[in-house]
Amino acid sequence: MDLTQLPPGIQTRLLKLGISRPFDLVLHLPLRYEDETQLYPLADAPIGTPVLVEAEVLSAETTFRPKKQFVARVGDGNSTLVVRLINFYPNQVKQLAVGKRVRLYGEIRHGYWGDEMVHPKVKNVGEESSLNEALTPVYSTVAGLAQAPLTKLIARALNQCQLDDTLPAAMLNDLGLPAFADSVRFLHNPTPDVARIQLTERLHPAWRRVKFDELLAQQLSLRMARAVRRERNAPRIAPPGRLAAQLVACLPFGLTKAQNRVLLDISKDLAQRHPMQRLLQGDVGSGKTIVSAIAACHAIEAGYQVAMLAPTEILAEQHYRKFLQWLEPLGIQVRWLTGSLKAREKREALATAADGTAQIVCGTHAIFQQTVEFKNLGLSIVDEQHRFGVAQRLALREKGGSPHQLMMSATPIPRTLAMSFYADLDVSVIDELPPGRTPIVTKLVSDARRDEIIERIASKVREGRQVYWVCPLIEESEALQLQTAVDTHAQLTEELEGIAVGLLHGKMKPADKAAIMADFLANKLQVLVATTVIEVGVDVPNASLMVIEHAERMGLSQLHQLRGRVGRGAHASLCILLYSGPLGETAKERLKVIYENTDGFVIAKEDLRIRGPGELAGVRQSGVPLLRFADLENDADLLDAAREAAEQMLTGGAAAAEVHLQRWLPGREALLRV
Repeated sequence: MDLTQLPPGIQTRLLKLGISRPFDLVLHLPLRYEDETQLYPLADAPIGTPVLVEAEVLSAETTFRPKKQFVARVGDGNSTLVVRLINFYPNQVKQLAVGKRVRLYGEIRHGYWGDEMVHPKVKNVGEESSLNEALTPVYSTVAGLAQAPLTKLIARALNQCQLDDTLPAAMLNDLGLPAFADSVRFLHNPTPDVARIQLTERLHPAWRRVKFDELLAQQLSLRMARAVRRERNAPRIAPPGRLAAQLVACLPFGLTKAQNRVLLDISKDLAQRHPMQRLLQGDVGSGKTIVSAIAACHAIEAGYQVAMLAPTEILAEQHYRKFLQWLEPLGIQVRWLTGSLKAREKREALATAADGTAQIVCGTHAIFQQTVEFKNLGLSIVDEQHRFGVAQRLALREKGGSPHQLMMSATPIPRTLAMSFYADLDVSVIDELPPGRTPIVTKLVSDARRDEIIERIASKVREGRQVYWVCPLIEESEALQLQTAVDTHAQLTEELEGIAVGLLHGKMKPADKAAIMADFLANKLQVLVATTVIEVGVDVPNASLMVIEHAERMGLSQLHQLRGRVGRGAHASLCILLYSGPLGETAKERLKVIYENTDGFVIAKEDLRIRGPGELAGVRQSGVPLLRFADLENDADLLDAAREAAEQMLTGGAAAAEVHLQRWLPGREALLRV
């Protein structure tokens, strides 16, 4: 079967569905099924569930009140049924001509004229028309590609493609899974005797086999990527650690047990000949930045340079200032590199990176640019790593051959998600907060009580505290988000007389943003109205009140990140989630979770359940294969089995693994290179 022989229009539509080869048709599994194997008399047909009935058209007319529609009445000699088409075409009118015998598939419900079907599937029948022997699959498709031709293409692919098993028979027996060929043929043409719930909920053994194969392909791909990385040579960094010890001795706080445990993991990695690929997870405020600074000290003491990368200028500059504060007294040269630097400053920064004078370069995506060269890059630190795509991380790696990589994320990742999407990385978790942090109280407040909130702000400022007011993205419009922030800033400035209110948003020039943040940090501004540019990394210990407007529009992880901007000092802190009703079910669910929980891992688990893994972990930008069939929450047992099977297959030789990967993930070269 050669898809290139199909008409160009069909090829284009198939590509929109992600179908570029015959085997993709095999894996284009049904969304749902229709049962046209059982014919119901009209009198016995159940209400509210899709059924197949057969009857003769008794009357048919186009009516214009209350609006234009086609109405037919059909009967089987005992009962009658109304058929209504609100949008219809001439061929449908022809199908439902008086005297025609038809089979109708749809949901019967009580209507104004009696029991009715609205827009059923209609088929003209003769005396000898037989019923289907299997459930009818319904596939996802695009405009211009109807179910019938797509079903025919899938049937051809099932007949012509090799469906031999890629797994050893012994492994299948141990796992209790059916053969691959039997599974996909069954899912495309299931017998009517199977329990419908098993199909719709994807619990049938055939579904479990497909989900297992998908998870196995993902695990194999990531493990092979890990193996490729381990073949590269990286600098062995195992200095005495005098610089790190000096830094720790100068700190006004002690490290937690979790931080020391993570640092031990990192130091072991840096001493290896292959590049470190470690993901450092830690909840908001857990102290990831100081851990990265100590890791940087190890690399610098061994004679290597360090790149510190963050997704926004605000966060990158905060890292720069922290590193200056901690490392400059130790004689370490820290430079700032971002796209907004003036030409002379940028030339100086580039020159110091190239000649090795700059021992640490902090910046944004500007560090990826071709003009940036390092003399001896040994370690790259990437904060909020999921915000960078495959091409960007690859470009950074190629700046210095194969430097060690430490990736940090303040979005806690549930165990199943880490096992699945980060199987190629070593993961360390800082699972305790530094002592002295006060818990953050969260309150849900209707925006109808806005005046009370403004009173609360004035009270906090009188106590000497500072306040954030966050205006989130509204209706996917940056212009509207900005306007909301500007309007809120004007309102608060007017109502909070004698209180300095600042404004921060993404459209401001970098120098202006830096000046506003510096003024807020110095308490020259008591209230900061901001868009979500402050989501990550901003650290103002005196800020103890966070107001988040339109909290119902935001995701759980973002709410948790924003809430973490307060509670960073010794003062009792409060986060007020302002919402406007009426609330949808998902919004209610999100707000309930964030109100009841402060543990980032619990919140992340709920976020995974509500939003799905691709959105939660930034996997869509990461190059990691997304899952189409498996569900990480419900299929955790299959994920465990897939991890073990991947290890077993790769230990026994990569040939079988390669065959499996070609079936599921052809063309994964980019993933292997990152």
